[in-house]
Amino acid sequence: MRALPDNFDSEAVDETYRRLEGVSRDERVIIPLAVESGSRAWGFPSPDSDYDCRFVYVRPVEDSFTLFPKRDVIETPLTPIIDVNGWELSKALKLLLTGNAVIVEWLTSPIVYQAHEEFRSAFLALANVGNRDGFARHYYYMARSQFQRFASDEEDQALKKVFYSLRPLMALRWLRVHADEKIAPMHFPTLCETADLPGDLKSCIHDLLARKAETRELGKGRVPTPIMSFLKSEFALAEQGLTRSERNALEVEAAKEQLDIFWRYWINTLWDKSNAIL
Repeated sequence: MRALPDNFDSEAVDETYRRLEGVSRDERVIIPLAVESGSRAWGFPSPDSDYDCRFVYVRPVEDSFTLFPKRDVIETPLTPIIDVNGWELSKALKLLLTGNAVIVEWLTSPIVYQAHEEFRSAFLALANVGNRDGFARHYYYMARSQFQRFASDEEDQALKKVFYSLRPLMALRWLRVHADEKIAPMHFPTLCETADLPGDLKSCIHDLLARKAETRELGKGRVPTPIMSFLKSEFALAEQGLTRSERNALEVEAAKEQLDIFWRYWINTLWDKSNAIL
């Protein structure tokens, strides 16, 4: 599976694929998922936004039986426009259990370089073993440092950075509005459309998104009042609602067993069918 926007820079895309192919060859791994992360996938790119490819990889079965395991992260050289790196499947699964929302966002990215669709769908279904409170804490801490910066100086902010606080707080609101769901949409415009926002706030966000899409530099200025009011109120609600509930031990063990079963199945399946079309 491949799903890339027509306006993606062809040289950046070609270089990303060269890197993915190089990783597969040189590290002897299979990459069942490679997606765009960052501002392009979140839905608020600037004309000069870089390309952030993130991937999940699987090593051969025999590599699991070693006294000297390899790193569970693969990184390629960073350039001003391209950033390509990934996690081993075992790392992604362990972080999912703790409530780390990064892998969930990779799984729901609308921009896909390559994907084994059955693997992706099964992995996303498995995300329901994740800790909802953990996902909420993940978004809270993402938002906190940026928000505190805004609160200290409302008059002189780099406006493009508003989104780095606004998006995780919007995800928290979405989770609160959709109390039966665990996974908030990655795509920011989708979050805005489905988070029950007042009309003036939606209009203000839409205008800022349009400006960001057209210019390399939004510049500094006062954060628009509807957005600042939203940031303050949502941050206060997030602090009040932040919990660290202990999961039932039996529930945790059952989740671990599910993750183990998933891991064993896919390292065997992918290497048995290593010629599968991604």
